[in-house]
Amino acid sequence: MRVSIIIPILDEVSILPRLLDSLQGLAAEIIFIDGGSTDGSTTLVCNAGYRCFGASVGRAIQMNAGAAIAGGDILLFHHADSLLPRGCLNSIRRAIENGYVGGSFDLQLDTSRLLLRIVGFMITLRSRLAGVSTGDQGMFVTRAAFDELGGFTEQPIFEDVDMSLRLQRVGRVCQLYPPMLTSSRRWEIQGAYRTVLRMWILRTLYYAGVSPKRLTQYYGNAR
Repeated sequence: MRVSIIIPILDEVSILPRLLDSLQGLAAEIIFIDGGSTDGSTTLVCNAGYRCFGASVGRAIQMNAGAAIAGGDILLFHHADSLLPRGCLNSIRRAIENGYVGGSFDLQLDTSRLLLRIVGFMITLRSRLAGVSTGDQGMFVTRAAFDELGGFTEQPIFEDVDMSLRLQRVGRVCQLYPPMLTSSRRWEIQGAYRTVLRMWILRTLYYAGVSPKRLTQYYGNAR
């Protein structure tokens, strides 16, 4: 089974070198989808030998655009500030062979701060208990299931949560180990307690039925 890795980017030039190094040697189709970068991100990607296409800004829109181009049997949606764990492609293939339609990885934040280590653990625990993943956990899905669901709902936030919930209606999902290593920059910049509180408020309102568009109007983009 061929895996296509789809990576949405927008002004990520400062973190792309680490990502590009980590992708070397992977036996997968790799597609970058740029949402209008002005910092040289696309040049860096192309100079590294990867394909990069343009799309309207928005992760859901960009990931759907990448899926439309991809030729893989399995689609892996990967954030630019995360690093795939070693052996991840074989783990994904085995999961699909065992009857799962998709899933994601455990999460570990790239920091030594105990508080943020706990945050990463709690995100992993929530995902394992509820089967709901966030995009920085490396969401993967079979092409057949993705097409059946009509791709990501093109909303400004929580497109990953929406996909996770809908995917469970199609078939079984799983959580894989070892973990995805994800940048802690959002928590470091915005403050750990503030970020966690903000995300819980947004998630609670989302589950209560408040539209993603209204949430971004009131609280800004939570990414």
